[in-house]
Order: sequence, then C-alpha cells, then structure tokens
Amino acid sequence: MRRRGFIQLVGISSVWPLLSRAQQSLANPRMSRIGVLWHAGSADEEKVYLDVLTKAFSELGYIEGKNVVFLHRFPAEQPSRFRQFAKDLVEERADVIIAVTQRAAMELRRATSAIPIVLVLGVNPVGSGLIESLAHPGGNLTGLSIMTLDTSGKRLGLLKEAVPTLKRVALLIDPNDPINANLSPYFNAAKALSLEAGPIEVPTPDAIEPAFSSIAEDKYDGALVMGSMLFNERERVGRAALAHRMPTGSVIAEMVPHGLLMSYGQDFPEFFRKAAGYADKILKGAKPADLPVEQPTRFKLAINLKVANALNLALPPTLLASADEVIE
Repeated sequence: MRRRGFIQLVGISSVWPLLSRAQQSLANPRMSRIGVLWHAGSADEEKVYLDVLTKAFSELGYIEGKNVVFLHRFPAEQPSRFRQFAKDLVEERADVIIAVTQRAAMELRRATSAIPIVLVLGVNPVGSGLIESLAHPGGNLTGLSIMTLDTSGKRLGLLKEAVPTLKRVALLIDPNDPINANLSPYFNAAKALSLEAGPIEVPTPDAIEPAFSSIAEDKYDGALVMGSMLFNERERVGRAALAHRMPTGSVIAEMVPHGLLMSYGQDFPEFFRKAAGYADKILKGAKPADLPVEQPTRFKLAINLKVANALNLALPPTLLASADEVIE
C-alpha cells in the first residue's frame, strides 16, 4: 500500500468514530433532567398544577422519554422529606430544579449552590435570604414571587364586602408552613378595616374540623385559610366551612370550588406556566443570577355563588361584576 493511501485510510478510520458519535448524538439528543420538589404527598394530590406544568413544558418542546426526564418528588409536607429529597435531586444531577414552595427552595439552596433552582411560589424571597434582590437575584436561584402578604388588605376588604356583618375574622393557619411566619400585614389590615383578626393554628388535617367548630362557637363571622397543607386538604376545608356556615376566603382560586366563598390572589396556574419558561431559558444557557424574579401583575378574584346562596348572602352586584371567575 502506498504511504499516501495508508495515511488517508488512517485519517478516515480515526475520524469515523467521531462522525458516528455525532450522528448518534443528533439522533438521540441528550435528555434534560428536570427535578420538581413539590409539597404534597403524591402526583394525584398535585394533579391540578402538575398537569399545568407538564403541559407547559410540552408546549416548549419537552417530551418525557424523548428529550426530558422529570424527577418528581413529593414530600407530603414533612420537613425531613423536603431535606432528603433536595439532597436526592442534587445527587441525581438534575440540570435544573423547580421548587414549588419557599420551603422547597430553602432546602434546595442548602443542598446546592451550583444547580439552577426555579422558585414558583415565593412568599418573600428577598427577606428570607434566597435572593439578593428581585432585579438581580444573584446565586443559583430565580423564579417568581406571589406577593401574598402585600394583598392581605385587599383580601380582607373583599371578604368584608361579601359579608357586611363581618366583625371578627379567624386566620386559620398551618403553623408548619413558613408562609405564615409573619401575619402582621393581616393584623394591620384588619385594624384599618375595623375588624378583629384572630390566628387559629391548624397543624394537621385532623385539626381542620375542630378548628372550624371552635371559631363557630367563638362567634367569628368569617375566616381566611392559609398554608399549603390546607390547600392539599381543600375538600376537607370546604366541607367544614359549609358545615359550620362559615364564609371562608383564601389566596388560591383552586380551593374555591370545594366549599369556600371566595379567593383573591395571583393566578397560580399561570405561575407554573411561567416557571416552565424560566427552566427552558436556563436549559438553553441563561444564568439564574441574570433572570429577574417576577412578581404578579394581575390578581384573580374567584367567587362561589353556590356557597353564597347556601349561606344566605346577597352579594353586591358590583362585587360579582368584578370577579374573574364566578361558580354558579
């Protein structure tokens, strides 16, 4: 064999594996690994938002089993499981992790300073030390802030508008949820509205019915429920509220169909869609530190007219007209 021909053959044989691997890479693109640290105990409990998130990723071109693997973890509101699942997702080398709640984000930040984190329902990400500022988050975390406390006065005002006799309002809180660490905005708003606000701790699902029984006996005129556990138990919350004829409000519209009177807050499904957009940008090369944390620009008022009728409440036409969703 001539020397030139031998060199050409060697050259082709050395390049061929590279070309083959390149063709295989194009045919089988690398799977993105997206972790999701939820808060409830199962996919069924999270279905209302899990379906929204999955669809949002699908619309962005992420098809499970084809170019993405979702690593869903369900801690069932247990602090130890939040901590363990955060470590697991880091060890499984997720490319980006979606933290559904602030507690999830806090555990993930403890577990990693390298893997990008997208926070969906941030209550006070600056005050809690998760980010440096909304405009410049810094570090490995970005996402969305829900401004729940900022809208506490509006929420109480709407409940008072729906229940003209409202004088005493119970704040039913899950004491294990960091979202309820600071209730002063509610107390200040209640004072401004000439209302008396009383915090009532509901630490477990089994405490829901006794809590509603207690506030009914104590002559409260209405209630607000706050915390992810109470959202998980929305059917039980709704049944107890109706059984004790207690006009009850929430931050989350998805609780209202189950027996609550109303809700006022951000559009939660929209936040999950936006979280998928953040993750997509990061997977395409954006750095979390360069993606500003977004706050809601639109708030949603949902009213359950069936509940109003059951409670013999004649809601003002102006209130109904301002609602984004009316359940009849």
